[in-house]
Amino acid sequence: MIRHIVMFSCKDGIDRLTVQKGLSILTQIPHASKLEIALNEKVDQLGNVVDVVVYGEFADQAALDAYKADPLYQQSIDIVRPIREMRVAADYDTTHAATETLA
Repeated sequence: MIRHIVMFSCKDGIDRLTVQKGLSILTQIPHASKLEIALNEKVDQLGNVVDVVVYGEFADQAALDAYKADPLYQQSIDIVRPIREMRVAADYDTTHAATETLA
């Protein structure tokens, strides 16, 4: 399984719900086995620059690629890019993730 995590911060004066709404278009794309668009609770004591998080689970790389190729993906980008400040993304294959202390 591929996990797809993207974090956004909003430009000054932009409401977080506006960014979440623009990203929520992604939930209409059928290729994810799970997709969540959430506001950061901002309770971390070391930093809270992230405003909105996209969390997705995909069966494999082909499913993630199909998700990103869907026209709704570009529609969401067109809405969110002008109103977001930061975007950080990470994708990883869960079969290669450490699930215990590494020696």
